[in-house]
Amino acid sequence: MKRSCVWEHNGADTILWAVEHPGAFARGASLEEAKAKLEKDLQDWADWTGQPVPESVEVEIVGDIACGLNVRDADSDVLLEAEKKPLDREEYELLRAMALRSAEQFLRLYESVPDPDRSANPVRQTFYGPVPRTAREMYEHTKNVNAYYFGEIGVEADNEGDTLQCRRRGFEMLEKQPDFLENRVFEGSWDESWTLRKLLRRFIWHDRIHARAMVRMMERTF
Repeated sequence: MKRSCVWEHNGADTILWAVEHPGAFARGASLEEAKAKLEKDLQDWADWTGQPVPESVEVEIVGDIACGLNVRDADSDVLLEAEKKPLDREEYELLRAMALRSAEQFLRLYESVPDPDRSANPVRQTFYGPVPRTAREMYEHTKNVNAYYFGEIGVEADNEGDTLQCRRRGFEMLEKQPDFLENRVFEGSWDESWTLRKLLRRFIWHDRIHARAMVRMMERTF
């Protein structure tokens, strides 16, 4: 079955975004490598959400977005065309529940680490600075996008407490805005465009990518 995907790339480096499945993605050094990985990620996403995906996937590229970011380091700024349409209350509540569940599970994963300051990961620098090595660094990085993400759509939020607490408060502040389901486009920092739909996808994706990194680190270290 065909699945609509947006291809975000810098040269050959690729992130494929599955449009119908917010937070599902595949990365690769080429488009073909990412396509080969997407089916597995969709199955992982389905196992996590309980929402069905096709057993066999044919990728249909519905957006081709060249960017200047370090895609190999999981950097992204794309706003999917599908993320510009309004939300109804039912869909919003489903996506919000996914984002909150994701935050809770990431917190539980972090709390399961025997020593959050120990890591066998090598030191690695990117254009943006050092890559988080320890569980504590990964957790703090993931938690501390909360105020930034919400701020990009005009919501005052903070990073206080744990990642579930601050994310929940952000949604509470959002929902005080009477027109938030209109899903308007905001021009945020670094010339990046945002909507509420994008924020929901980005929270889920950002948690997933750093949860995977934390699991890999735990396997090497413990």
